Amino acid sequence: MTTKKILVVDNEEYIQEVTKICLQTTANWQVITASSGTEAIQKAETEKPDAILLDVMMPDMDGITTFKYLQQNSKTHQIPVILLTAKVQNTDRTRYRDLGIKAAIAKPFSPLTLAQEISQVLDWKD
Repeated sequence: MTTKKILVVDNEEYIQEVTKICLQTTANWQVITASSGTEAIQKAETEKPDAILLDVMMPDMDGITTFKYLQQNSKTHQIPVILLTAKVQNTDRTRYRDLGIKAAIAKPFSPLTLAQEISQVLDWKD
């Protein structure tokens, strides 16, 4: 399997680090990080990740707004987005799916199974 490139977007630096370490360790994926929606859009354009893990609640530009900008951009609209969020109700999952978001993974997540959850959602095979 080719190495996947994942963009992790979260304004909390420790969440970026934990996510990066667990995806590199458990799946040997390349992980790029961004601390804001604006930075995420720019890095998505230049880095062309295979997927984006996006926090919902961020200052300045929240995850949903960031997702909408990514969808409007011809360079980034094909990149699958999975939300990492502390708030995941069934109604939220339905709303996210209706927007075109692939899935929502609840924080706190399990570092040992995160790569497996992402692979399953995106139908990536070993």
